[in-house]
Formats: sequence, C-alpha cells, structure tokens
Amino acid sequence: MNSPVEIPFKNIILLDRLSGTPVYLQVAHKLINAIQRGVLANGAKLPGTRSLAEILEVHRKTVVAAYQELDAQGWIEMRPNKGTYVTYSSENRYPGLKNFRAEDLISYPRETGFAFEKSMLLDRPVSVSNVDLEFTDGLPDVRLAPMDKLAKAYSGVLRRKNNRKYLGYSHAEGNIYFREKLAGYLNNTRGLHIKAENILTTRGVQMGIYLASQLLINKGDRVVVADLSYYTANMIFQKAGAHILSVPVDEQGISVDALRKLCKTTPVRLLYITPHHHYPTTVTLSAERRMELLGLSVKYGFIILEDDHDYDFHYNSSPVLPLASADRAGMVVYVGSFCKALAPGLRSGYLVAPADLITELGKFRRIIDRQGDLMMEQALGELLDEGEVQRHIKKAQKVYHQRRDLLETLLNTHLSDYLTFKSPPGGLAFWTEWRKDINLMRVSKACLKRNLHLPQTLLFQTGKLSAVRLGFGNMDEDEMREAILILSEVVAQES
Repeated sequence: MNSPVEIPFKNIILLDRLSGTPVYLQVAHKLINAIQRGVLANGAKLPGTRSLAEILEVHRKTVVAAYQELDAQGWIEMRPNKGTYVTYSSENRYPGLKNFRAEDLISYPRETGFAFEKSMLLDRPVSVSNVDLEFTDGLPDVRLAPMDKLAKAYSGVLRRKNNRKYLGYSHAEGNIYFREKLAGYLNNTRGLHIKAENILTTRGVQMGIYLASQLLINKGDRVVVADLSYYTANMIFQKAGAHILSVPVDEQGISVDALRKLCKTTPVRLLYITPHHHYPTTVTLSAERRMELLGLSVKYGFIILEDDHDYDFHYNSSPVLPLASADRAGMVVYVGSFCKALAPGLRSGYLVAPADLITELGKFRRIIDRQGDLMMEQALGELLDEGEVQRHIKKAQKVYHQRRDLLETLLNTHLSDYLTFKSPPGGLAFWTEWRKDINLMRVSKACLKRNLHLPQTLLFQTGKLSAVRLGFGNMDEDEMREAILILSEVVAQES
C-alpha cells in the first residue's frame, strides 16, 4: 500500500486558479482521476487535510470540502482516529494498467486500447495555413456575404414566438417553409419543375452525395466518374463499396461515346458528373451531350448524380440548364448548395429528386442529422422570399466577373511562358496546364515561404498531366496582384 509520502500529490493535483471550477472540486476531480487510473490504489491512505492543504498551498477548508465530495460519491472512506482511505479499486477493472506516471494524469490516451479499421481512402492533405494569401479550390469571398441581412433575418426568426416550433423536432427533410421558397427559387433559376416534397435539405453538397451513395450504391456496384473528377466524391463512392470506372473529358465535357461503349459491356449503377463547370477543368457539358446522357440513363438504367456546385456564377452568357430540368424519367438526382453563393461556413445545401426517393433519403438523414438547423433555414427562406439572396448573387457576380478578368490578364502578363489556360465561362476557378519540367510541389513549398499558400490539393501532376486549379473568388484585386507576382517570381526561380 502506498503511503501519502510516496505519492506525488502536487504533481497529481494541478490546480488552475483562473478556472471557473471551484478549487475544492478541482481537487476532488483530480483525486478521482488518480483513483480511476490506478495511481491511488484501493486502500491507499490519503494525507490529512492540513498536510494536503500545505502541499497544495490552499486553505484547509478547501481540502475538507474536497474530501467530503469524494466521500459523498463513494470514492473514499473517512475513518475516525485512523485517517482517510481510498475505497474504490480500479485494479479490478484495469488489471493490466500497472506502471503509471504522474504526467499520465494530465493527458488523454494517445491511442485506443482496441483495434479498428483505418481507411487510406479518406487520407487527404488538409488545406489550412496561417499565411495572408491563398489560392483556393474556388471558394467565394466571405467578406462579400450579406451577413447584416442574414443576421437581421435570423434575429427576427428567433424573436417571433410562432417560430418556437422550430426548436423542437420536425420533418427530417427540413424546414417546410424553406423548402417551398427554395423550390420556387430553383424553378426560376434552374428551370426545374419541383415542389417542396422534392427537396431534402443538407449541410452541403458533400452530405448530399454521401446520403445518395448510402442509399443508392451497394457493394460491388459500378460508378462512372470523369477522368479527372472530384476526389471527395470518389472517396464517398468507394467507401460505399463501389468500383470506380472513369471516362475521359474533352472541351465539350464528359465523353458520351466512351460511356456508351462502357455501358454495352458493363452494368453501370450510377454516373457522377459536374456538368455546369466540370471539376476540376471547368469545361461545360454541351447541350447535345446532356440530352444524350439522359437517353443513355433510361436505356441502360443508370442513375445520374448531378453535382451543380457552382451554378450561380456565370459571366459570358446565360447558364446551360441542369440535366435535372430536362429529366422526365426520374433518373437524375440533383445536389447543390448555397455554400458558394453565400459562404462555405453557412452549411446550407439541398438534394432534389422524385418524392419517393426524398422520403427514403430523409430516413437516412435522420440518423446522422435529425433535421438540420430549422431556424437558419427559416431565415434563409425569408431572404429568398424577399429577393435578398438573388440580389446578393447578382452583385457578387459582377465582382467575381471583374476578378476573373483580372486573373486572366495577370496570367497572360506574368505566367504565359509557363502555362496555358482558357478563361472559364463561370465559376470561381481557372484550370491551368503547366510545362511538365516545372515541379509544382516545389513551387507550392516555395510560395508558402513567401506568404502565399498554394495547397497540394490544387496540384495535378502525373506523367501525362501537369496542371493547377487556381481559385480567384476569395481574393480582392490587390491580393490577387500580389499573389500572382509571388507565384511568377517563384516559378521563374524554380524553372
């Protein structure tokens, strides 16, 4: 049995004088932690209240209160004229834990004590940096988001008593008012013909893809994607058990001829496409190919999962309507969001499909996200009804159009010797193809040293391809000029 002298109580009981937790409770919690981990074994004698108070440099009444708390919870026994003893044994629960160190009490276990499956599929560099300038994957400028309007609408929703119903549980498909307004918005802007029953609200495009894959894909199913395609979507399909097949992309989008040949020899369950601006190359799927795809989906029975992640911003002409607007056979599942139109942190997305699929998807969503943020959806619904979202998108489009034109000029002026590109008709990113003798990874590392983040996730360098996806929406004109100047100087040094 350990004596009080042998146990380093000052190391075990580390107190935070600035914490909002009372000191006596801190003492009690640290002692409970030591007992649970076996540092204080069953039968161990604790110091007297005066002795422990001196060790910890606290008032004796603090230790008395801590011991009373431990006694009330059954961790210790205070025996008259004998002392205070631990009465709870952790040795019986954790017989293998014997060699404890004092520092173990102030840290959480680094590893689990059990085995679990780890997935290399989900490994991907995280695009986070602390530098001032950054090229993104095509994210918007959050400084343009209509936060004043949104805050006013959200505050109003919270104040109205009749909205308290949204503080409880409701439809798993999302706020009915928001879905009604969203249906009208999508019908007007995307040529759809839907009602609220055709919409499931989500936390963004990725959640929509995940839910659809969980319901629609079985192990061994074949999913066709473009070469190149959205990496995260591919991971989702593979985790659902799908075999990934790819077809090439040219200047008119995904190759329908290649898909047709594939369907003749292989049963295909689902086709995933980003037709408005193909990810990552930004090309637009031609109207002719859209109609061909719809015909093929009916003929061969595959689902079209249409990801319309950046439909809202187009610069040269009116946008081509999504495939979902021409779907008459119920073969298209359409996913989109307001994350690009407003801000990535406002996780508001949607999935559009026939009502029977929406009902079933609602059951899956209920498991991982009971119903979403009904209050925020109510506020967004009111902004849609008042036309505020539409006005914001119209204003933002002008800003992004100017930024696209500026980046086009800067690339031609400073980097034309190293890359080629076509100005994108919409969206918030350029697809640039580089000279193969330039090591893009070295360029990325050198840029970071000069206050510019060029994330690895934007680099596409293989034996056949050397390309970079350069998002421009998040930077204003001065920031963009500085970023391109840094990039051009780094490339000149590295080439």
